[in-house]
Amino acid sequence: MGYVQELRSLVGHRPLIIPGAAVLIVDQDNGLLLQHRKDNHQWGLIGGSMEVGESLEDTARREAFEETGLNLGELVWFGLFSGPDLIYECPNGDIVVNVVAVYIARSFKGKLKPDQDEAHELRFFPPTNLPTELSPPDKPVIEQYLCLLKHHN
Repeated sequence: MGYVQELRSLVGHRPLIIPGAAVLIVDQDNGLLLQHRKDNHQWGLIGGSMEVGESLEDTARREAFEETGLNLGELVWFGLFSGPDLIYECPNGDIVVNVVAVYIARSFKGKLKPDQDEAHELRFFPPTNLPTELSPPDKPVIEQYLCLLKHHN
């Protein structure tokens, strides 16, 4: 049982401030890797909650491997996200107050395979053709990433 699951067994569905990490995994065509989540049936970023003893970068790498089968190369800092837009009520009723360190990874190795417990599918999307059904706590991160791309083009 992971750290968050242990806390949940004590506090139930009450709001928990959860530190975590996410990765914008980008291919050579600037496509963004998203997973079609099983819990809310929306598309979201790769990432998750920190475990005791991990750094945020360790969390990003572990979650990326668990959720995609990919080993990431260099991680570039993108930003720290928190606030009202990242408070989320999970489909099971758990309330999560996310504090998320986000990285960009443009190099990776391995065979892409979704975590069968968490995702229906993994897919790279062109930044101009992202799905509209984005997981709510990931929207601010993706919007800021799209702004960055516009300013660099």
